[in-house]
Amino acid sequence: MVHFYTPITQAINLELQREYKEKELYDYQLEDLNTIFKCLDESKDDINLLYQLPTGGGKTVVFSEIAKRYISTKKKKVVVLTHRIELGMQTSKMLNGFGVKNKIINSEVKEFDDQNEYMCFVAMVETLNNRLQDDKIEIKDIGLVIIDEAHYNSFRKLFKYFEKSIILGVTATPLSSNIKLPMKDNYKKLIVGESISSLINKNFLAKANTYNYDVSLRGLKLGINGDYTVKSSEELYGNNSMLGKLVTSYEELSKGKKTLIFNNGINTSRYVYESFKKAGYNIRHLDNKNSASERRDILDWFSNTSDAILTSVSILTTGFDEPSVKTIILNRATRSLTLYFQMIGRGSRVLPNKSDFTVIDLGNNLARFGMWDAPIDWQEIFHFPDFYLENIKNDEDIEREFIYEMPDKLRALFSKSASIDFNIKEEYKKVFAQGLKSKIVLERSIEQHAQICLENSEDVFDARILAKQLKEEIIYRVRQYSYCIMNNTKNYKEWLEEDYERKLRSNISKKFASRM
Repeated sequence: MVHFYTPITQAINLELQREYKEKELYDYQLEDLNTIFKCLDESKDDINLLYQLPTGGGKTVVFSEIAKRYISTKKKKVVVLTHRIELGMQTSKMLNGFGVKNKIINSEVKEFDDQNEYMCFVAMVETLNNRLQDDKIEIKDIGLVIIDEAHYNSFRKLFKYFEKSIILGVTATPLSSNIKLPMKDNYKKLIVGESISSLINKNFLAKANTYNYDVSLRGLKLGINGDYTVKSSEELYGNNSMLGKLVTSYEELSKGKKTLIFNNGINTSRYVYESFKKAGYNIRHLDNKNSASERRDILDWFSNTSDAILTSVSILTTGFDEPSVKTIILNRATRSLTLYFQMIGRGSRVLPNKSDFTVIDLGNNLARFGMWDAPIDWQEIFHFPDFYLENIKNDEDIEREFIYEMPDKLRALFSKSASIDFNIKEEYKKVFAQGLKSKIVLERSIEQHAQICLENSEDVFDARILAKQLKEEIIYRVRQYSYCIMNNTKNYKEWLEEDYERKLRSNISKKFASRM
């Protein structure tokens, strides 16, 4: 059996086309195939089914065999719908490999005089919709419509043209991209395939070693689509602090490994490029403004360069598979479960010398959605999407669970202090029990910070430089304090942080003056 990949270079594609001719389905794919046909045999000829299989599980393989078997047994035509040109070309090649002669309906197809020569068509959703609306073409005798990446809502506009056909949607995440248009409204039944954990255990997918860095997302704003806006994301991820954290995370966990970085915004991706380039790393940037030839060049470089770093926007979440990727960095936050699985899935392909990969999360996505390979009830999400979406952890609840750990490099600067720890919550409990004012908690915290700066500095100037290094911990302590007093507004926390830093500088000066 040949493991299915979708490579990016033409040479590899041609090689795989030869391999497709000998393609055999894995046991779990055959089981899903038989389940789907059993459901079709027991249902009406106009049923709408939805099939879920994780990224990397071989959805294209399964529905190519479905198309082949359906044409053979039902003697009716099949249409496969995709939302991107690249996916359409890959699907067409896979169908050819299964012996299914097909025609691609793209922007170049103006007439459709030769449709009787084909039993299968691969169409871009927008192109086909335009042709059908303009009465330019008419596809006759369609028995089955297969929709790839069915969670995208652009396909809904075509349903009216295939009311008498069976519709089979295929997706890794049966959750609509539009929260107001649930998939259960268009599909009557969901068939769930093999789980991610099962595919890992059977060596069909690589294991994800996940690391998360706590990030305060208080500046992010939600847009009308339910996800964080590009503008607010770029303000957060484009600042020097976050760029520094990104480079540090790469150096700590992925240095020298082939790495794919996902961002929310072109400007952020370019800042990422400049930051890594300045640090001397082998990196390129890719977004939807690159020409087709530039994109091919960049992806070929990425495929053939062992220490390559590729920073991009969401352009590579679908229709792109590079098995040699060893690290995925989520340099963004998302509230889209689909996007979360798509991004991590780009690193999940196995190779003879690759059984695991690294995921670095800089958007609290792990806390929001859970582990990538954790059990997930897709039936419940499909039938009750509102309930699922309403219960996704919000950023404030996630941040409440943060535990700040001082980096080793920073901790080393305070090596002369016997202890550098201070627990805001425990201190608040003591102060509250004594009937004292809550502000004493921060005063004691400032005193402790000032003391360790004093103990590890030769003069007041060194101490103030050390104090600036404590900014992340100060933000954490202020946030914990604001939770304790139940005043968690952004303006109040920012005022507290500024007041804390000012009082810390003053306290340090007084301590050195006293020592003098």
